Amino acid sequence: MTLKEEFFARGKLADCPIHDLHGHMGPFFGGLLHDTDPADMVAAMARAGVHLVVFCHHDALFNSSIGNRVNIEAVRRFPDRLRAWCGLNPNFPDVLEQDVASFDTHADVYAGFKMLSDYHLISITDARYASAWTHADQRNLPVLLHTWGGSPYDGPEPIRTVAERYPHAQILLGHSCHGEWDKAIQLAKDFPAISLDLCAVMDERGILERFVDELGAERIFFGTDIPWFNHHYYIGAVLGSGISDDDCRKIFYQNARRILHLSL
Repeated sequence: MTLKEEFFARGKLADCPIHDLHGHMGPFFGGLLHDTDPADMVAAMARAGVHLVVFCHHDALFNSSIGNRVNIEAVRRFPDRLRAWCGLNPNFPDVLEQDVASFDTHADVYAGFKMLSDYHLISITDARYASAWTHADQRNLPVLLHTWGGSPYDGPEPIRTVAERYPHAQILLGHSCHGEWDKAIQLAKDFPAISLDLCAVMDERGILERFVDELGAERIFFGTDIPWFNHHYYIGAVLGSGISDDDCRKIFYQNARRILHLSL
């Protein structure tokens, strides 16, 4: 039975533990989201056969008085199912510096850094991010960027600038410069430390197949923006793309385990 056949028959995959590297958590102003509590999220993950979500709580990104404390608490509550991105908001540079300085003391919690520059309206090239980029560059840490086509804050040109400055940081292009697919592919070709993320990509047919054809499945990571989007939908979209089961396994979990230094 193929992975697609199994998933559409049973709703999950028995021996393909999904790793989602682009999640969030908690309520969000102006929106109705389901499964925003850590326990509810873990239950939803179990229903879809998702083994691990690396997330950044909305409060860590938008509420400086709470910050990454909510990330730490959630991971410590479910250490086998959750890891967190250390959320950075350059509008509060003192808090950002504290988060970078304390990063290593939470090695059991953090996978790397998360930058949401389109929302914070400060470019990823800005000096206020420099300590985080340097920390990631020195330790080969992943940095998950929100990226979008045409953005002056985290579009293809700012990405190229930070990739040149910090060649050892493992840069994950969240949303893969959505809409500017050719430029995202070229960035990954030009910089071996850049990989592509599928979050929001699956709204356009044929893009995943292009990524695999031009880059290979080893440079592509599975992400959903949970709780904004549903795991069943995203898993089904990948399986329905027509790429091979071997490539699906790389995207669903093998690449994530490699970059997170987890046992395969």
